[in-house]
Amino acid sequence: MKVFNFAVVAALSLALMSAPAWADANGLNGLQFVDAVSKNDSAKARQLLEANVPGMIDARGSNGDTALIVAINRRDEQWTGFLLLQKADPNLPGKNGDTPLIAAARIGFDQAAEWLMETGARINAANRMGETPLIVAVQQHQSQIARALLQAGADPDKQDSAQGYSARDYAKRDPRARDILQMINNKRPASTR
Repeated sequence: MKVFNFAVVAALSLALMSAPAWADANGLNGLQFVDAVSKNDSAKARQLLEANVPGMIDARGSNGDTALIVAINRRDEQWTGFLLLQKADPNLPGKNGDTPLIAAARIGFDQAAEWLMETGARINAANRMGETPLIVAVQQHQSQIARALLQAGADPDKQDSAQGYSARDYAKRDPRARDILQMINNKRPASTR
């Protein structure tokens, strides 16, 4: 399993800490923080974080996504790592109830998925449609993420609420997911471990 690229994250942290503060904390809000992260504006993000507004790191943007989900959706290792090091909640859902781990599974951001699991992401947490990270990984043919989720104990038989299918069911129905189906079938049920 890969670990944080601390050299890259440290460089981003240093850039954030050395940028000048250019505004006071009055009127600052989470929308500005998420916007700064989405625009890769480290000076603005630093200024907002230094204001010590409670909950800033987990604020939601105008579309309901957190800065962590925004960084993941951009496949941005630096911001993803930095936000996790700053204790962004790895389980806080964004729009449609997608957790950061579901977002990583949806786009195949393997490194983020590993970091999220290392920092306490719930591997069976579902979105509003009942999709788990494993179901999404199967649907998107993300074999590496599916393997990591299964190794971490993801439940291949937890059904979604949209279709009533589990990750195992989706893998059976999709001939392009045969490798994932084999991984699922090789996983011993939790009751026999």
